[in-house]
Order: sequence, then structure tokens, then C-alpha cells
Amino acid sequence: MDWTQSNATFNIMSGTSMSCPHLSGIAGLLKSSHESHPDWSPAAIKSAIMTSANVLNLAGMPIVDQMLNRADVLQLVQAMLTLRKKITQEDYIPYLCGSNYTDKQIQIITQKTVNCSQVGVIPEAQLNYPSFSITTGSNETESQYYTRTVRNIGPASSTYNLDLLVPHKMGMSVKPEVLTFTEVNQEITYHVEFIAEDGAGKDGVAFGQGYLRWVSDKHNVTSPISVIFDNHSILI
Repeated sequence: MDWTQSNATFNIMSGTSMSCPHLSGIAGLLKSSHESHPDWSPAAIKSAIMTSANVLNLAGMPIVDQMLNRADVLQLVQAMLTLRKKITQEDYIPYLCGSNYTDKQIQIITQKTVNCSQVGVIPEAQLNYPSFSITTGSNETESQYYTRTVRNIGPASSTYNLDLLVPHKMGMSVKPEVLTFTEVNQEITYHVEFIAEDGAGKDGVAFGQGYLRWVSDKHNVTSPISVIFDNHSILI
């Protein structure tokens, strides 16, 4: 395709993974089944898929990747569909501001006036995703703080307790440790602190993985945690 002469607004490249039709089908079921959710945004559907995946196959064995190795937490997360994380178009604006885009460039994307000096900036990890992706290392002495807001789409009266698998060489705290809902669509925000331990990333282990799981008497909702130890970068 000659990009200098084309008026096309998009291009299709070969090599798309088979995950695309699979996920498209799941998204279609969520939109059109007998328990459909036609009002759900793409972000809500993404959250539903990520937090309801299973780590075991039908034989009760760990799911493997294309090399027949056990798939890791970067690929899989186990949960039931009762809590949902939402994210809106407005939530991306401070992230774009923090990614060194100019006001004018962001306005082209959002089709609205944007002033980054008023909006402020956030790192990628602060986006309300159903996962945590952290970059840190032994040179990082400050804690990283993030929040997530979840909406109850399960039973009106629900209580979820924290179950935490802390990644290698990391310290974590979560507040509150109990989420108590009294109605459907109620939202609760929880706060997560990450801090690298001494020697993180210097023992030959380049990354860590874990999960943050909310468990009720009937359901559990899990967000995977991925940590990259980069001792050559300075985080801001």
C-alpha cells in the first residue's frame, strides 16, 4: 500500500492470532446471549473475559502454550464473573498526557479540547485494568501506589475477602482487605502498594508474577500481577 497516495483510515495485516476470532465470539456471546449485556463497553467486556478465564483444561491439568509449556500468569487468570472493572474514554486522557503526547495530538485522538496541565498525568498501571503490570528494580526505593474500582454485578449482598500471591522479591499491601457490597452495581475502590525488596532483579530472575484475588463464599475474581525488574531504568 502506498501510504502517500491512500485515503484509507485503516489497514489489515496478515498474521493475526487465532485468539482474535475466539475472543470476538466470546464478546458476541456476552452481548447477545439470553443473559446479554448490550450496554457493556469494550472495556467491560475485556474485564469480564480476563477475570473469568480458567487456568486448567477440561482434564483438570494446567493449560499449555504453543510450545507445550505451562502457560504463566501473564496469559491466564482464574475467576468467576461477579465483579467488573470499568474504564471510560476520559480515563485514558491523563494516561496519554503522561505518555508525552501534546495537547494537539491528544485532541486528534479524542476529538475534544484537552489541556494536560489541567488534566494531570497518570502511569499506565493506574488505568483501571483487571490486571497489574509493574516495572521496578533494586534501584527503586519508593513505593508505587495504584487503585482499582470494581462494580458488583453479582448478588446484591456480597462480601469478598483478599487472597494475595505476592510476586518474587516484592512487598505488597492492599486496603481494604474486605469488600462488602450491599447492592447491585455498587462500586468500591481499593488501594494497592508495591515496593521492591533489596536485591530485586539481581538474582538472575528478570520478572515476578502473582495475583490479587477477591473471594466470596461462591465466587472468586482474580487480577494477574506481572512485575519486570529493570535495574537500569529510573521510574517517574
